[in-house]
Amino acid sequence: MKSKPAIAVFDTKPYDQEFFEAANARFGFALRFFRPRLNADTVRMAEGFPAVCVFVNDAVDAPTADALARMGVRFVALRCAGYNNVDLRAAAGRLRVVRVPAYSPHAVAEHAVALMLALNRKTHRAYLRTRDANFSLQGLLGFDLHGKTAGVIGTGKIGRVVVGILRGFGMQVLAHDPFPDSAFAAASGCRYAPLEEIFRASDVITLHCPLTPETAQMIRAETIAQMKKGVTIINTGRGKLIRTKDLIAGLKSGRIGAAGLDVYEEEEHYFFEDYSAGGIQDDVLARLTTFPNVLITAHQAFFTREALANIAATTLENLRCCFAGEPSPNEICVQCAVAGPPELPPAPPS
Repeated sequence: MKSKPAIAVFDTKPYDQEFFEAANARFGFALRFFRPRLNADTVRMAEGFPAVCVFVNDAVDAPTADALARMGVRFVALRCAGYNNVDLRAAAGRLRVVRVPAYSPHAVAEHAVALMLALNRKTHRAYLRTRDANFSLQGLLGFDLHGKTAGVIGTGKIGRVVVGILRGFGMQVLAHDPFPDSAFAAASGCRYAPLEEIFRASDVITLHCPLTPETAQMIRAETIAQMKKGVTIINTGRGKLIRTKDLIAGLKSGRIGAAGLDVYEEEEHYFFEDYSAGGIQDDVLARLTTFPNVLITAHQAFFTREALANIAATTLENLRCCFAGEPSPNEICVQCAVAGPPELPPAPPS
């Protein structure tokens, strides 16, 4: 009897196991769930597995990729869209890398808008007040989103859903993307604009672009200085799109009126884990949590039933293609990495 293909699933939580086991009823893989993240220190746990499944904070860097290849691992399945945590040059010629490019753009888009609404109407603060029998409205004043200007940076699948939601609120939407789509702009009622105009004119800026050398720390002191006073910044893309220390300076000066962050520059040290007993040792993250006009969620924008079901099903279908020797539409061209950065496709946000 032919044995089932074995997959080592790293950085798993109970909800990962629940959805992967449900999806696996159709595939019949031998899944082994590991709580630790995959990196150079834990890679030995992949011994004997032809495939590994990893998430956003697993590190498939050059040493890890080398070790995987030496152990006979052939496939790396990302259960996310972004792949900036994979050294594609190290994987080239040795590992097939697949991902989940679209699991639920609505999940991330809706979470971004939820952060926007909560910060504007101070619902997170009102909730804490009323639990303490404080029903004062002082300090909870918001503004109508209707008629205001939103800047949407990145108009991939998620950004396009955000545009639709914000247009539904009656907002004027300025969009930015290295590949502007005039047909989408005409159909949705947004307008593509240079970053300088978005920074200058927007009441709300929301980030939905991939992390690339061009977008890394795009929100920094120089660009914050261009922004409208009191701007709200939302980031559900990648933490390193923002230079956090400059964000804090902008919050202190009042240039930034509020910030909603589902991602953080150094999130791999904290997000998805419980540190309530020991506290936060990261002084920058700790400072962020002291601002009443900052709302942080721990990379949960993707976290809906629909998204988790889609992630599991797509990941396992990707691996079915790999084991069957078939092409997958979700395969990353690791060979492109050999030619250098200009040939490398940008990694989209999760």
